Amino acid sequence: METNEMRAALFDRYGPPEVLYVGTAPKPVPAPGQVLVRVHAVSVNGGEVHGRTGRVRLVTGLMQRGFPKRIGIDLTGEIVALGSGVTGPRIGDRVWGTLGRAFGSAAEYVAVHPRRLSRAPASVDLVTAAALPAGTTAITALRDQAGLRPGDRLLVRGGSGGVGAVAVQLGRVLGAHVTALAGARNLDLVRDLGAHEAYDYATVAPADLGRFDVILDTAGTEHAAFRRLLTPSGRMVAIAFDSRRITASLAYIAASAVHGRRRVRFFSGNPTTRLLTDLTRYVDSGAIRPVVDKVFPLDDIAAAHRSLEAGGVRGKIVVRIV
Repeated sequence: METNEMRAALFDRYGPPEVLYVGTAPKPVPAPGQVLVRVHAVSVNGGEVHGRTGRVRLVTGLMQRGFPKRIGIDLTGEIVALGSGVTGPRIGDRVWGTLGRAFGSAAEYVAVHPRRLSRAPASVDLVTAAALPAGTTAITALRDQAGLRPGDRLLVRGGSGGVGAVAVQLGRVLGAHVTALAGARNLDLVRDLGAHEAYDYATVAPADLGRFDVILDTAGTEHAAFRRLLTPSGRMVAIAFDSRRITASLAYIAASAVHGRRRVRFFSGNPTTRLLTDLTRYVDSGAIRPVVDKVFPLDDIAAAHRSLEAGGVRGKIVVRIV
């Protein structure tokens, strides 16, 4: 029987993972230019954790007015309805993408503009594919922001995480010499993904790593120490900041972008169809593969967040919606 409500992950106050629960919310109706997607799966992202705790509300953009608030950034699913004026996408298309700057994909349905979606890879199922939309951040960072070239020495901090695991693979595809930092238990994984060298971040000092043409920082700490590892023409792209020292961390990144040759560039991923389509091609060609740590049902959304916060994640934590 048709209903105007759906199940969704919600929270009524800022706090630990336990504030999350599954309740009901109005089923969205696609506005003109939007499509309605029945969501199959989402991943758990660091930005959601920051927003859920309330520590960095202005940075994450989790600014829905009042409670309850929603959670979830990316998604995989199937288009089930079209708003007026939509051309191109069709009902039944398997898609993946994000909600842009909005939150709320951890729900049975979302209404989203097609520019935030592309056809999902045909080579993997939609639950497994949910580990990958954040990979567009790696493409933007390495290919578009840093201009990674064949022969460049690349360092990936957080090489076993959701973005880092894609960056290691992409760096190899683009012809770089890839060094990855990860936890001790994940070193074999990052080597299997294509890293030429892999080190335990807890036991190696930055000064012992050598020089790099490009550094991708997914950790958000020790920016100054790692910036010193850049060659004179080196480029460092940071996709994270130190949530314990937000103002100082962001101020350092901003200053480094103005002063000196070894600049640190910071950006927050906001992919469009073009980037998602590029990622689909990489996946279907076999160049990039998803790395799924665990899959939780929607009812266990709090456990999924606890797992991410516990650290040591291998790839992505995925939440199955259907």
